[in-house]
Amino acid sequence: MDAVRVALLREVLAGTEWLGATRRFAGVLRGSVVAHGGGLLLVGTPEYEPWHLAAHLVDEAAWSGTPELAPTLVRHHARPCDPAHLAVGPGRIEAARRGETLLVVAPSEPAPLLERVHAARRAGVTVLALGAGDGDLAAMAHDTLAVPEGAELDLDAVQHLVSAAAGENGSSPRVRRGFRDRLARLAEALTAPPPASW
Repeated sequence: MDAVRVALLREVLAGTEWLGATRRFAGVLRGSVVAHGGGLLLVGTPEYEPWHLAAHLVDEAAWSGTPELAPTLVRHHARPCDPAHLAVGPGRIEAARRGETLLVVAPSEPAPLLERVHAARRAGVTVLALGAGDGDLAAMAHDTLAVPEGAELDLDAVQHLVSAAAGENGSSPRVRRGFRDRLARLAEALTAPPPASW
């Protein structure tokens, strides 16, 4: 989903709880990774890998000038022969420490995943969850955005809204001016008409 489709989705959702909920959750995500200088791990379930969210967060990290948003995608079936960005296995969750953030996108809650998330939380990792919102994962997460089955939006659409909101400069109290922001301000200054003198 590109920026135009996200904007259209936001128009359709105007007046619903979804816009505020996704922006709030994105603010928590951004605040967590920026405050600790990065270390974002992203994991799904063996049946549901959030690789699309990982790609969008990488893009948002580049566009917003917030490199901390670029996640490490943790895959349950990673193989050493996979490209480096796809070869990180579940052991990375076990190695996570204080200051890192673990974003779990899980439509279901397999026991091995819950065990790893619980161990990461005990190690001081900030745990954020996108999922059904009523199970053990929600109970152990520091913050959760619930996407119950049968909701107006599915998990994929919510991920698009969260990634777009995470890249917005207003999502965090610490606003960084990226290269594009500075270039746009310079272009505006250079192309603006001269001030009228009376």
